[in-house]
Amino acid sequence: MKILHGPFTQILPLTDLPLKGALKDDQLQIIPDGGILVENGLISAVGSFETLRKQNLSEQINEIEGDSVLLPGFVDCHTHICFAGSRAKDYAMRIQGKSYLEIAKAGGGIWDSVTQTRAADEALLTKLLLKRIERHLAEGVTTIEVKSGYGLSVEQELKQLRAIKTASTQTKASLVATCLAAHMIPKDFNSGQSEYLEQILTNLLPVIKKENLANRVDIFIEESAFNAENAIIYLNKAKQMGFDITVHADQFTASGSKVAVNVGAVSADHLEASGDTEIKLLANSNTVAVTLPGASLGLGMPYAPARKLLDAGACLAIASDWNPGSAPMGDLLMQAAVMSAAEKLNTAEVFAGLTFRAAKALNLTGRGMLATGMKADLQVYPTNDYREILYHQGRLKPDRRLI
Repeated sequence: MKILHGPFTQILPLTDLPLKGALKDDQLQIIPDGGILVENGLISAVGSFETLRKQNLSEQINEIEGDSVLLPGFVDCHTHICFAGSRAKDYAMRIQGKSYLEIAKAGGGIWDSVTQTRAADEALLTKLLLKRIERHLAEGVTTIEVKSGYGLSVEQELKQLRAIKTASTQTKASLVATCLAAHMIPKDFNSGQSEYLEQILTNLLPVIKKENLANRVDIFIEESAFNAENAIIYLNKAKQMGFDITVHADQFTASGSKVAVNVGAVSADHLEASGDTEIKLLANSNTVAVTLPGASLGLGMPYAPARKLLDAGACLAIASDWNPGSAPMGDLLMQAAVMSAAEKLNTAEVFAGLTFRAAKALNLTGRGMLATGMKADLQVYPTNDYREILYHQGRLKPDRRLI
């Protein structure tokens, strides 16, 4: 059955916008008094509500009362929300002025989350994950990438990925799993980087393929994690096995984005340390530049050079990096709105970075815009002017999700 939703004060379909480069707000199409026709979870038509109603007299109508702005659901293309425990101690140390390395030496950091996540069984991880998914969904995020990376052994990584797969059957949100077994070398592994990565390639990735647990592989390229040389070997082998690849790149030092571009990664994420050379490389590639303002806020670091990336011609996505350590807030819209003020991103650029450009970072088509044939992931804001959404810097939330 077809359902006609409307009338909406404004519909922003986000169609006919380029995938790469800077945008202007006057490129945004705005449909006043609009309606959207949905059939079997897909959009059949978008346009004038009255016109659609006259053309579809026999269809069910979901009357929308009051002021309303309709947007595509947001796509969060980088999260770590499958975890157990808290790292509040880390944050307290950080705002006292302790460094990343000092916190790790005091028992904090990624390994603390690994220890707490390993102690949780699959059922608990699934329960905790679903709670975070439902919060994201309530805030208009309808597609969510979820990484492993707090297991760091074959058994424990599989536990995380199986929890993600189970959760995907219990939510209306769309989940995209990514294997981040190459998050860091586990402290209980008694050999080097290349040996650990070979173990993942030999003993973990084939099982992931067999059980259809993920089709994406990620690696953290950084002085405290994996070097560029080993990452290139690992990513190329994972790609040969049929995985899409992505990279934690240029968070503290610049080297990962070059690797991402050279191996044909779908995205390079973080980019806080990217300079002019890295910006040019990304802009001249098909690799999506994913900025993570939540990590900048959580760590007290500068934002990735989002304005420069757009002006250079890059495809820029915005994601939350929701994780227990560096980005515990998880509020995607608030982070994007605050970063937009600092980096001078306009409304069109922010909305594009949260929707169809973020979908590109996950190699997903068919979502992130309101057009015929697209997935009907819809969010409705209680306002008569789309500009209010960023103006309130994340405080204005959607009051309806239609998915």
